[in-house]
Amino acid sequence: MSEHISIYVADLAAYNAGHLHGVWIDATQDLNDIQAQVDMMLAASPVEGAVEYAIHDYEGFDGYSLGEYEGLENAHNAACFIEEYPEFGGALLAHFNDIDKARKAAEEDYCGFYASLADYAQNLIEETSSIPQHLANYINYTAMARDMEYSGDVFTLETGFEQVHVFWNR
Repeated sequence: MSEHISIYVADLAAYNAGHLHGVWIDATQDLNDIQAQVDMMLAASPVEGAVEYAIHDYEGFDGYSLGEYEGLENAHNAACFIEEYPEFGGALLAHFNDIDKARKAAEEDYCGFYASLADYAQNLIEETSSIPQHLANYINYTAMARDMEYSGDVFTLETGFEQVHVFWNR
């Protein structure tokens, strides 16, 4: 997880003329503020009349890849989503490559994070079923977890050691 979710916006006229001219911008700011910073950067261009720009670099998007011509609004929306869901936002966007589907999964289908999918299966069974003590040691939660994933009932995002985020796949 990054603290800063930023984009590097490059002046294409300067770039094509052999100059590196651009600005790092906090992508979670108000979209109008982002556009104002781009406009100021273009106004200060070493090439007269510069109007075109592209996103040439980014940081803090945690696995989600921004395209060069993603657009400021899309970059801003992705950054705000990642800021809202810092534990898994970038990975979820990378999984779906669609912010609406990622938002639905985060808001409606998120089951929490566990050390493993087997831990989730155990938690789910113990929360929803009454298991007689004499049978508890015979339940294979690893196999249950594997079946949940293979059947497509759930999908997981592993964001670190023993950090498995579980989502229902609806």
